[in-house]
Amino acid sequence: MAPLPKRRHSTRRAGLREKINLAVKLGNANVCPKCQKVKLPHRICPNCGFYKL
Repeated sequence: MAPLPKRRHSTRRAGLREKINLAVKLGNANVCPKCQKVKLPHRICPNCGFYKL
């Protein structure tokens, strides 16, 4: 059985974890050649839907 937390994590703590995960993800971000927005490599652009490696 997995251990369970005694108390709920605060929203601030959860937000900080999200922020760190996003920074790690966007550390190797590319620029979309069509709309010039930041996107993750090998993914469809969330802004315009364009896909090119």
